[in-house]
Amino acid sequence: MPSGRVRWYDANKGYGFIAEDSGADVFLPSAALPAGVTTLRKGTKVEFSVVDGRKGPQAMGVSVAASVPSLVKATRPKPDDMAAICEDLIKLLDSAGNTLRRHRYPSQVESKKLATLLRAVADNFDVQE
Repeated sequence: MPSGRVRWYDANKGYGFIAEDSGADVFLPSAALPAGVTTLRKGTKVEFSVVDGRKGPQAMGVSVAASVPSLVKATRPKPDDMAAICEDLIKLLDSAGNTLRRHRYPSQVESKKLATLLRAVADNFDVQE
């Protein structure tokens, strides 16, 4: 059974390509994905069967041999550190809420700092598996 790595896959388009270990590119249609799998990340190692399609070799019966580890997941803070960050963020949000209760927005500098922190914390929570 041939093997290779996913060169790219676009779930919206419903296809992608596999770089076979021998160097050839193989078309990867969505119908070839394993049951329950809707997308594959670039670099995922796969095994598959090859059939001749209308435009060249096409993968069928794809099975995931090894997925690429998530760099974001590997570099995210430890849970204890994230808890401290969340507690500090709550204090900043509480301060902004008190300012808003007085019918005014926080200063532009404070607002920008708060928005940057919210995005950073959200990125640490929003890790795609």
